[in-house]
Amino acid sequence: MSPKIKVVVVDDSALVRSLLTEIINQQPDMICVGTAADPLQAREVIRERNPDVITLDVEMPKMDGLEFLSRLMRLRPTPVVMVSTLTEQGAETTLRALELGAVDFVTKPRVGVASGLQQLADDIVDKIRIAARARVRRVAAAPGAAPPAPVAKPALSAAPPATSGIPRLSTEKVICIGASTGGTEAIKEILMELPPDAPAVVITQHMPPGFTASFAARLDSLCRIRVAEARDGERILPGHAYIAPGGKQFSLARSGANYIAVVDDSPPVNRHKPSVEVLFRSCARVLGPNAIGVMLTGMGADGAAAMKEMRDAGAYNIAQDEASCVVFGMPKMAIQAGAVHEVLPLKQIARAIMERVAAAGVRHRI
Repeated sequence: MSPKIKVVVVDDSALVRSLLTEIINQQPDMICVGTAADPLQAREVIRERNPDVITLDVEMPKMDGLEFLSRLMRLRPTPVVMVSTLTEQGAETTLRALELGAVDFVTKPRVGVASGLQQLADDIVDKIRIAARARVRRVAAAPGAAPPAPVAKPALSAAPPATSGIPRLSTEKVICIGASTGGTEAIKEILMELPPDAPAVVITQHMPPGFTASFAARLDSLCRIRVAEARDGERILPGHAYIAPGGKQFSLARSGANYIAVVDDSPPVNRHKPSVEVLFRSCARVLGPNAIGVMLTGMGADGAAAMKEMRDAGAYNIAQDEASCVVFGMPKMAIQAGAVHEVLPLKQIARAIMERVAAAGVRHRI
């Protein structure tokens, strides 16, 4: 038998510590080896118990969770699952935690904590299992560092920056991205590299309600393209990225010569809502050879079968390589399904996309 996953729970609430300990110890493959009420206690417990995974509250006394996470990822990188309250401020803090190296997060109910955490038990232990297999990275940025200045958005008709080395682009292509665990940072890295007149980008990132609006706003402040949550019925335009709203399904439809966003409340697919399978299946049907598919880091097989449908319909597909993934589940499944043309490190994906788009534009002009 494999050794049990050793977990340390860090939370200022004695009730939450007790509930999480009980949930963890009920699993045959994991054990809570220690708890701490604040980061100062946590340092000693982590040093003594050497956990495989840490669950970490965001708001705690003596040192907030972000400061502790930052120090941990600089000095002793360990997989961390954040426990976050579902508020607008909580969403912003959680996204910052993911930037600092947290693997994933769980939303802690504001009321009815005992019943709420029990209802989330399956999600909590699934994320602990995923975190135990994740590749954590050493992050140098301090949590109090000033955020990057917002990026000015040039008019969409403006020429790409001279440094991009990419000619004027065809607007026929649509970039279709699927991601899960580790995907928020991977998506950010790709979108920040795209020029302002890049083709439209449609994205499904596994994320619960209440977080995708903050995620989109954060990306919009950093990228030269415009980034927003997808809205039902809106036209999909070049120079824009559209993120599936948490708790909804996002797909594409055609209206005449235009691509249109479809956002609805249809059931989960592969246990996910939003699901990459839903988006990619619509991309195969609606976009055909005009799609460029990208499968990024994440656990499971969501989207793999639909990405193969995209390839069969003429799309060109890229998967993130194992070395740069936090979790190599979704890209691996897409590769095994025969859905992928290229497997690339994360840092090379944006340029590969734009070179593909530029080449398609040249062929179109010829």
